Amino acid sequence: MRVPFTKMHGLGNDFIVLDARVDALPPMTRHSAATLADRKTGIGCDQLIILEPSSVADFKMRIFNADGGEVESCGNASRAVALKHGQPARVETDGGVIDVAPTDSGARVDMGQPRFEWQEIPLDYAMDTAAMPLAWGELTNPAAVNVGNPHVIFFVRDTDTVPLVDLGPQIETDAIFTEGVNVNVATIADRGQILLRVWERGVGLTRACGTGACATAVAAIRAGLVDSSVQVKLPGGELTIEWTPGSGIIMSGPAQESFSGTFEWDDFA
Repeated sequence: MRVPFTKMHGLGNDFIVLDARVDALPPMTRHSAATLADRKTGIGCDQLIILEPSSVADFKMRIFNADGGEVESCGNASRAVALKHGQPARVETDGGVIDVAPTDSGARVDMGQPRFEWQEIPLDYAMDTAAMPLAWGELTNPAAVNVGNPHVIFFVRDTDTVPLVDLGPQIETDAIFTEGVNVNVATIADRGQILLRVWERGVGLTRACGTGACATAVAAIRAGLVDSSVQVKLPGGELTIEWTPGSGIIMSGPAQESFSGTFEWDDFA
């Protein structure tokens, strides 16, 4: 069975997109997703995206990280999917229904409202998620936000000096985060700009993370550190995040198609 795919990216965070909205695919396993994501023996990606029919939205987006684990949400992939779909749509994800729309420069996504309660992150036990009484090495007192997937945010003097390759996997797999966590280290440049690096759950250090940008902006706005519309600068480029309490998070930024092709399903089963 030959399967068509589209390779896309948002700020260098790259995806294999499979469209199963009309023609169904065989069940995707963790092994198959990880094998397709392998950059030496597969097609290669940070996330594998499958588009499927939905009973509650225009279609569903399923998301598999590079390790093959299925996750709830992906902001950069949401922009890529908006570009591929070519018109505004409501999209079902395991993190909730989101609204996407292509723009002249990429896409705009309403990611829905952030969640802050400790059970919603989720954490293993109750604590203040605005300033958690925890530390890993030099990283202390983070904020935690769920934006469809769980994030922890550390505000630091200089993101580039944080040994995120060492600390990221420790924090991602700490037992306090019952479903794992994405790790963000951020520096407030001024009230209109945040500098951000992300260790992504199931992926590792990434050039860009859309949900990480959303979670970090929300945490900074909530703490009064930045304005309600802020530029988030990641190694792969910039996103604009807008949020006011009680409303959905609006993310705007670029997305691109890289190439397309086909593969033999049985080669990756």
